Amino acid sequence: MLERQSKPLDFSACKIPEHVAIIMDGNGRWARSKGLPRVAGHRAGAENLRRIINACVEFGIKILTIYAFSTENWGRPESEVRGLMRIFARVLDQEIGELHEQGVCLHHLGDLEGVEAKLQDKVRRAIELTKDNDRLVLNVAFNYGGRAEILHAVRQMLADDISPEILTEELFSSYLFTRGLKDPDLVIRTSGELRISNFLIWQAAYSEYYPTPAFWPDFGREGLYEAIVAYNKRDRRYGLVPDES
Repeated sequence: MLERQSKPLDFSACKIPEHVAIIMDGNGRWARSKGLPRVAGHRAGAENLRRIINACVEFGIKILTIYAFSTENWGRPESEVRGLMRIFARVLDQEIGELHEQGVCLHHLGDLEGVEAKLQDKVRRAIELTKDNDRLVLNVAFNYGGRAEILHAVRQMLADDISPEILTEELFSSYLFTRGLKDPDLVIRTSGELRISNFLIWQAAYSEYYPTPAFWPDFGREGLYEAIVAYNKRDRRYGLVPDES
């Protein structure tokens, strides 16, 4: 999967974001523009993930988080949901061995409840197989919603009898699915949409956002490079301003 790229890119003046998160949008519209069924767009999107993982490793990105399937996506037509589940299962069957060999550590963000038992098993086996890898952390947000994640964290804290007096942002973050991981530096959304769609709404509070009109199947290595160049032009102040005195 992790192929060597031939076209050199200039990173001499670029600071590489440690954590990049991507809302992979536009598969259906990509398919429609080509006269194909929506599920063909999802298959093309899964193939494109190879290129982006390759690029992340090449560029030195340490954490990649992808929005694969939201809690709201269950409301899509049943045939489309079935097709997506088959694609997820096939990707795990066909790609996880090579991902493991290349040092990718797979994490799942979300809730496996309601997912077919066989697919749950595939996810758990893939996580166990790759848990000690450290070349790239790949977070797959699958059956994930930002609000649901926050409610899950609150329920866990209540179950643990966490006192309000000791509650801090750091403690709250330790109850999220991304516990132990750096918040995303850069959030990319493909297809030109300008909303976050319930994605990492706690973790991305101070992330830089980069929308691109490219549909996800067309967003490749050069597109990711352009996003990084744009990221380097941002002034990340975290609500502060420089002391001009």
